Amino acid sequence: MVGKVQTYYHHRSRLAEPVLTWWQGSIAIPPAYTNLPGGAPEPGGCYYIYDSHYNLVRTVFARHGFHPDEHEFTLTRRGTALFIATKPIPMDLRRYGGPENGAILDSEVQEVDLATGELVFSWDILDHVDPAESEVSASDASSSGGVWDAYHMNSIDEGPHGELLVSARNMWAAYDISRRDGRIRWQLGGKKSDFTFGPNADFFWQHDVRFRPGSRISMFDDGCCNQPDGTPEQESHGLILTVDFAHRRATVDQTYYHAPPLFSASQGNTQALPHGNQFIGWGQNSYYSEYAYPGNSQNNGLQNLLYDAKMPGSDISYRAYRNRWVGKPYYPPSAAARARGGRSVVYASWNGSTETRGWQLLAGPHPRSLRVVGRAPAPGSRRRSRQRTGVRTSRSGHLPRKGGCSVRRES
Repeated sequence: MVGKVQTYYHHRSRLAEPVLTWWQGSIAIPPAYTNLPGGAPEPGGCYYIYDSHYNLVRTVFARHGFHPDEHEFTLTRRGTALFIATKPIPMDLRRYGGPENGAILDSEVQEVDLATGELVFSWDILDHVDPAESEVSASDASSSGGVWDAYHMNSIDEGPHGELLVSARNMWAAYDISRRDGRIRWQLGGKKSDFTFGPNADFFWQHDVRFRPGSRISMFDDGCCNQPDGTPEQESHGLILTVDFAHRRATVDQTYYHAPPLFSASQGNTQALPHGNQFIGWGQNSYYSEYAYPGNSQNNGLQNLLYDAKMPGSDISYRAYRNRWVGKPYYPPSAAARARGGRSVVYASWNGSTETRGWQLLAGPHPRSLRVVGRAPAPGSRRRSRQRTGVRTSRSGHLPRKGGCSVRRES
């Protein structure tokens, strides 16, 4: 599941509201799945859009027989959604060094009208980019059911004039696409790059390629690796490039390295925050970090570091975002009690509420004669309060007919 906070634009009413969006499905992760390349979506996935009350707004599916892909789902001001969809296309791969009865994992940019479900735009990378330019050998298909992941499209961004910026991880390249006729206007990186690169500006196995103001492009440069155990090209880092279109040259604007050094073989992102700071999700590594805009350099990862955290255990996140979200669940809080040795432990939860500051436990012989017998802060979604009481308990908001206790939230 890959989710983020976005703005949903109602095309007819022109109203806008914050929503949560995510892809839900299963992906091929060897050795559990070997019928598709690692990270490819299995059939049956979809995208969900939920409002701040956690009501379902829309469910979105791919078209043209493609499967919704977990890598990208972006809402537009036009009341549409842009996303990546994939499917294996049977192909004789012998000319690329692969099997005769193989297939290539094709990727398509799709745009769907959220009100009607109609497909309003599509762009198929197989029609425009030669798979021979891939940095992944077609012989790798032998370990993924004969399917070659030549492209691995993993992000889409929309420019100020409607152009699309598409990242293909396994090409080490990003492509600027004309929406009018689908042609590639320019290619950054890869074997047929239209640009040369200044010192430390090269990137490898990249993710999350985005337009930035002032002829700049940002990304997460994984620098590593052809899975599962390839040799790193370079250390993973957040990267912002300045692109000189007149001289066709890309140079480093800012970089963001971690201390200790990280080598992320997949995933990751570089998010621009409103005040100029940069928020980095380290993909296959469990960290996420915030840096002041000036960033740092390799072997100097603590410079301009403002925040650094590590998820527990082996938990990872495809991308990490810092966003404001106010959740006001349409459903009431829940409460339950467990009596033990003359004491009751009352558990209270309002999953998804972001404005609950604490809980009050009220008890008494009658619903009209309750008094506060306990309080608990609620920095998380669930808290418990211990009290000596012989009264019955009930769910929050529902009092028993005779006596009982009530759990009340404090905002």
